Amino acid sequence: MSETNFWLFLAAALVIAAIPGPGIFYVEARTLSEGRAGGFASTAGTALGGLVHVIAGGLGISAVILASAELFAAVKFVGALYLIWLGIKTFRGASRMLSLESEPVGDKRAFRDGVLIEAFNPKTAAFFLAFIPQFIDPAGTSPTLQFILLGAISVALNTLADIVVVLMASATRTQLIGRPRLMRRLTQGSGIFIAGLGLSLALARRPANG
Repeated sequence: MSETNFWLFLAAALVIAAIPGPGIFYVEARTLSEGRAGGFASTAGTALGGLVHVIAGGLGISAVILASAELFAAVKFVGALYLIWLGIKTFRGASRMLSLESEPVGDKRAFRDGVLIEAFNPKTAAFFLAFIPQFIDPAGTSPTLQFILLGAISVALNTLADIVVVLMASATRTQLIGRPRLMRRLTQGSGIFIAGLGLSLALARRPANG
């Protein structure tokens, strides 16, 4: 890969990482509802889920899924239903109220949720397949390795952006933790938002060039 291509990629990836997207909003919602530990666990999970797409894209698996209407729909609806279920669960759990002394957040569950939600989001696969190949040098060493390397860098930048969001959302949550009624409403709003992300994913269309 040429040095020019790499720096162009890095600049573009930085801009994309800084633009709020579904992943950032999901991590923010989980942090507001479950706290900093849950937010970091969700961030780690979405990062691993992103790496699943990077490896699948490099090996050509993502292209196969996007090319098949049936496979695309199956992956999409699994991810959408899981998000909707998670949103409903978060909404209903708001009544158990949150406080700094409440029972420990299920970090393993938050991590697992992050992995599954990101891994079953075919829109992420479509993004990587559309974005990364523009910066690969076909004459360079192993286009597959170039794809995986650039994808891993993109995931790392997205994860850094998520970490900043977790810290900001956690600070907001700490300020509101002494106001249980408002905190309950905030948690319910997070649940509605997560379920909304699921509905948005369910309505996503397969890329025309898939």
